[in-house]
Amino acid sequence: MTEFRYELAKFITFRDFDECRRVAAIPKSEICNHPNPDFRIRVIEEPEDFYLAFAMDLVGRIVRAREENRQFVAILPVGPVPQYKIAAKIINTLRIPMDHVHIFNMDEYANEDGITAPYSWDGSFQRAMDQNLYGLIDPKLAPPEKQRHFPTHKNVNDYGKMIEDLGGADVCYGGIGWCGHIAFWESHLGLDFVDNLDEYLQQGSRIVELHPMTVMQNALHSFSGDWSKVPPKAATIGPAEIVGAKARSFWLDGYLGGGVSWQRFIARLVAHGPVTPLVPGSILQTVPTDFTILGGVADDVVVDMA
Repeated sequence: MTEFRYELAKFITFRDFDECRRVAAIPKSEICNHPNPDFRIRVIEEPEDFYLAFAMDLVGRIVRAREENRQFVAILPVGPVPQYKIAAKIINTLRIPMDHVHIFNMDEYANEDGITAPYSWDGSFQRAMDQNLYGLIDPKLAPPEKQRHFPTHKNVNDYGKMIEDLGGADVCYGGIGWCGHIAFWESHLGLDFVDNLDEYLQQGSRIVELHPMTVMQNALHSFSGDWSKVPPKAATIGPAEIVGAKARSFWLDGYLGGGVSWQRFIARLVAHGPVTPLVPGSILQTVPTDFTILGGVADDVVVDMA
């Protein structure tokens, strides 16, 4: 094959072409191999098993905290979604009380002025969590409403402290965005910290501008491809809240079927590329993290022009 060299599109933040080609060439058979034994990568082939494992991980931590007579503090993403319905069913079936549970959602959309979306907007993350988790749990078992937290334009600057005041998060769950983001902490936010990873890791919750890739990604999986529906900004936690948690559990399910996955390359760049503020998820390599990949996402990165 003739090699064809080119500059990456200007909106792409991480621009090391050779590193991109290196990680893209990592086969599925080697994707779980990592030099840091505390960065634990696994592949779960079937979606049903993947979401059940996610649900069991969450419920198991809730139960253990109760058995140990302590509160449980978790940072949760709004998606993936299927595991929440499974978790709610398990909680209802086993009658697991959640009065000891405090949940902080990672993020919420905001408009161009940094005003976060109201519950009444159909794309609100708070609304989605009620529909997919809280509203499915027996009210007698569900965590009290005062213990369900969402970042807003009113509390975002204190959001990290709210978590700290409860003793810190026991676990931070999450996924990886197309540009490598974690929560809505976008790749371009690292441009001011390229040579200072320590300072980058101290950055906390705030209102941020969404990266173009995030707008397109969220239009794809949440709004039927309607990019005009995706707001331009968001309230989000930062690297400080993510690395500050006692544990991290990240789940990558970006498989669309038919051999198509928008997450196949970025999963490799985050897990096996350089640790850099330009790829936010790469910081997970430096701290104890469980990194679970759906089989269709872990498949080899190939060029298919058929």
